[in-house]
Amino acid sequence: MRILRAIIVNAIALFVTTIVPGITYRGSWLGLLLCGIVLGLFNMIVRPIALLISLPLLILSLGLFYFVLNGLLLWLASFVLPDYSVNGLIPGILGSLVMAVANWALDTLFGGKDDKD
Repeated sequence: MRILRAIIVNAIALFVTTIVPGITYRGSWLGLLLCGIVLGLFNMIVRPIALLISLPLLILSLGLFYFVLNGLLLWLASFVLPDYSVNGLIPGILGSLVMAVANWALDTLFGGKDDKD
């Protein structure tokens, strides 16, 4: 149940990022769920490697490089997702900020990580 909720929350958060100029989605809701699955897998596999590689920059920037890293990962994920498009790094950074806020709000609304189901 938790995995299904995470996929749906990811899909809705991806759709919310389209308010950022430079980010577009041209597909169906089923395709959006597929994008949520792909982004979840991408974050599970690629993000830890990217964090490890960028650890010195994260330390030097006192964590601010994390925003750039999230934007870069969202931008790179758009190459894998067929209907989701991020046109550059700056929209990727802004989109990752919007996505973080949307994920937080949706997790709060749907009863986030404190569930034991």
